[in-house]
Amino acid sequence: MLHGLTFAVDRGSVTGLLGPNGSGKTTLMRAIVGAQVIDSGSLDILDHPAGAAPLRRRIGYSTQNPAIYADLTVVENLRYFASVLRISPSDVDRVVVDVGLSDSVRRLGGELSGGQQSRLSLAVALLGTPELLVLDEPTVGFDPLVRRDLWELFYRLAAGGVTVLVSSHVMDEAGRCERLLLLREGLLLADGSPDELRDRTGIHDLEDVFLHLVEKRKLS
Repeated sequence: MLHGLTFAVDRGSVTGLLGPNGSGKTTLMRAIVGAQVIDSGSLDILDHPAGAAPLRRRIGYSTQNPAIYADLTVVENLRYFASVLRISPSDVDRVVVDVGLSDSVRRLGGELSGGQQSRLSLAVALLGTPELLVLDEPTVGFDPLVRRDLWELFYRLAAGGVTVLVSSHVMDEAGRCERLLLLREGLLLADGSPDELRDRTGIHDLEDVFLHLVEKRKLS
């Protein structure tokens, strides 16, 4: 459950939604993409209410559990989703390269490793020209080189005007974001850049920053 969250995200930015499991990250992301009904308040995305029909092709969403077909190859999965979204099949080649699956295009989804399945799910989210990318734990389980490449991709997309919202419960990912929204138990504990949060608390390590803010909330 979320409690009175108020924030706005700038277009063309990379924003991290950080917090432990159960903090409300996935609920918030599902609300943003229109898969979760909110009981009260308002949520506007790209100048439309969340879930509005015009947003369907403007938002790319990658869930924590890969949403792919195990009995289709990588390229067949992507061609299928491109047809559903009415996107040119030629875009498949681009996203395959973006996520580093060029050597696996003929492999079945069910034969891929967990990390490769996550990359395929991310490739689906990248199809077309989404203006907002909502990525739930997109780098979990990847080796450091793949994580580096994905973060470079996120920033290239942002430089082109795409707004990227990335969730994670791993605090060492936080420093890669331009801005952080720290959640715990459905509450927004803090909102600011990594350096702003360090300056505000006088603490350098971002995990310790989060723990400090949790304790401060308990005492207030």
